[in-house]
Amino acid sequence: MGETEIPPDGEEPFRVDLGNLYRHETYSDPGFGSVQALRPVTPDGADDPSRPVLYAGSAQIMTPRGPLPVQCDIPASSLREAFERFPEAAERAIQDLVSRVQEMERERAGGIVVPPPGSRIALP
Repeated sequence: MGETEIPPDGEEPFRVDLGNLYRHETYSDPGFGSVQALRPVTPDGADDPSRPVLYAGSAQIMTPRGPLPVQCDIPASSLREAFERFPEAAERAIQDLVSRVQEMERERAGGIVVPPPGSRIALP
């Protein structure tokens, strides 16, 4: 499919890929989270059966600083399968998020210079 250029005011033009359009449908379990089915469509909005439906999950985890949104792709071929695989995909996304936060904390801690015990610090 073709591409359409829509230049925002004063910015470089960006492209909308008319061959990569999806309709979002949201299905929720209010106690757990929601799954979005991204159904491929043609530029006129008709279903595009030549491309697969994609599934994505979203949930929140509670942290000491409040709720944190978690989003994940769910490999599935049906809505039922997406909901069945949602907990595993969400857990994997949470583990990835925790790993990234730990890595950021290590990087930040690595930039702090701590003087050895008993040393004197000269102040300006």
